[in-house]
Amino acid sequence: MKKSSKNITSSYVAKPGEVDKCILLYSGGLDTSVMIKWIIEKYGCEVITLTLDIGQKTKDLNEVRDKALKLGATKAYIIDAKQDFADNYITKAIKANALYEDAYPITTAIARPLKAKWAVEIAKKEGADAIAHGSTGKGNDQVRFDTTILALNPEIKIIAPVREWGLSRDEEIKYAKKHSIPIPIDINNPYSIDENLWGRSVECGEIEYIDREVSYDALAWCRPPEDAPDKPEYINITFHKGIPIALNGENMELWRLINALNIIGGRHGVGIIDHVEDRIIGIKSREFYEAPAATIIIKAHKDLEKTVCTRYENWFKPIVDKEWTNLVYSGLWVEPLTKDLEAFINKVNNKVSGTVKIKLYKGNAMVMGRDSPNALYDKKLATYEEGQLFNQSASPGFIEIYSLQSRYAYQLNGGLNIEPDI
Repeated sequence: MKKSSKNITSSYVAKPGEVDKCILLYSGGLDTSVMIKWIIEKYGCEVITLTLDIGQKTKDLNEVRDKALKLGATKAYIIDAKQDFADNYITKAIKANALYEDAYPITTAIARPLKAKWAVEIAKKEGADAIAHGSTGKGNDQVRFDTTILALNPEIKIIAPVREWGLSRDEEIKYAKKHSIPIPIDINNPYSIDENLWGRSVECGEIEYIDREVSYDALAWCRPPEDAPDKPEYINITFHKGIPIALNGENMELWRLINALNIIGGRHGVGIIDHVEDRIIGIKSREFYEAPAATIIIKAHKDLEKTVCTRYENWFKPIVDKEWTNLVYSGLWVEPLTKDLEAFINKVNNKVSGTVKIKLYKGNAMVMGRDSPNALYDKKLATYEEGQLFNQSASPGFIEIYSLQSRYAYQLNGGLNIEPDI
């Protein structure tokens, strides 16, 4: 593999000869498997791998550990981080109704700071002076990893072989064969996939042609909606202070509840997202997501939140939610403003408790009912039936005062004869 001709401009990027021990965020796939050998060869350093279990379904983590050790890693950490991920990262996305550009439930974006945190912790434990990851130079993850890692440990060096050395897939395969690195049986799969509890992200292949419908072979969690059951399924999700705590009356740890909803929602084709989004570095990319649980939970949470909040809270909170989501998508999990916004989001969610009934049918998740001790709905005020408490005779006086400025401004400016100011 030839070194990229581009100059390294950042002080935190590791250089050969200055690294003794490196923690590699390891998935077990071709890219990071090649990196074990390549880092040892190019940097002459010890490599320790770190793999987090955050709910990915396609990897046998014992095989991942064995593979890392066979390829030259001196240690291979496998850490079950599902509960950490759910309780300390996904909860924040739920409370913020986090949908980047109103579509993407930031599934990968919230997992990157979690991985960065664990990498820094293991680096400290092992006395490592560098952390390596497999991000490219044109994606979002490089920003998320580097920003969080450097915030947690400003002295650590970072190795990103794909970005720094221009590794291509053909070069990786050639290098793998030369060094007897097992090549995955799905090497010709056109898709690049990342998955965790909160969702599955799919890129590349036919997805890059934005005018084409994505074929069903890109799906792994969801049935095509037209193949979903012809009979709807009803579920009840119970929330406490903004967090789901029970499914159909059964209390569950959050990560288990999410797992269950991914299966139930996927069976009904819920959570398929085709989205052209703006990446951090300025390019647009088409992304294909499967996020059944995220889709259902955010729909239910948003409805319950709206039910217990005043109109002014409901007008303002989406502004805060959007800014929080944009910051997290953009790799700024450690930004003080992110935490400042969370203080408001948490305050609002203190009253978001109750149960939401959801109907799942042919790709749709529809709210069918909600109940909360904090609901600001009063049937005796809302009803048109006999026995209503609302004093309708007071409304004309309210309208006269409420509309005063608008009516006066309209008359002052000539009514319908206002000329456009060009």
